[in-house]
Amino acid sequence: MYTMQVDLAINDQQEQLDASKSDSLLDVLRKQGRTGAKRGCDTGACGFCTVLVDGEPEKSCIVPAANADGSTVETIEGLGSQSDLHPIQQAFVDNFALQCGFCIPGMIMRSKALLAENPDLTEAEVREALSDNLCRCTGYKKIVRAVLDAADGVDDTSTSVVADGGHLGVSNADGACGCCHDGGDSE
Repeated sequence: MYTMQVDLAINDQQEQLDASKSDSLLDVLRKQGRTGAKRGCDTGACGFCTVLVDGEPEKSCIVPAANADGSTVETIEGLGSQSDLHPIQQAFVDNFALQCGFCIPGMIMRSKALLAENPDLTEAEVREALSDNLCRCTGYKKIVRAVLDAADGVDDTSTSVVADGGHLGVSNADGACGCCHDGGDSE
């Protein structure tokens, strides 16, 4: 199998990764243990795999790894931790804007890019911006409210808030966060 080297700055860490010609950015990230971006449709239709590439939300399942070479990539794992949540993560917790946690990493990453572009959003603008990210558990009302609330707490000079609870309030049997650490490379 033909492999190539892909240079990426992932969550502020420079890395040189092996990738096959057919690997997507999602494949490369998950092989490296960054399982926050979820595999959903593999067609770019669901948004579960959304990460930021050079500050822009991208559906990593349809971005060839080779095309990402030299890029800066930000994943949900780079935002916060269980004891130090990013304001957007905290807003999702505070607004009960999650159910199973599968779509939440992509929603949060898209929201981060959205709020960086325009922190003074209307509900209609949030709904439109998140329309590329599907959630099968909720009616989006709490997600939209969380994004609007996060706009008040997001400040480029302050990237985190301390939280009392678990990372996004979802954990699996190992105690790991279900929204960004699924305990393995399962899809």
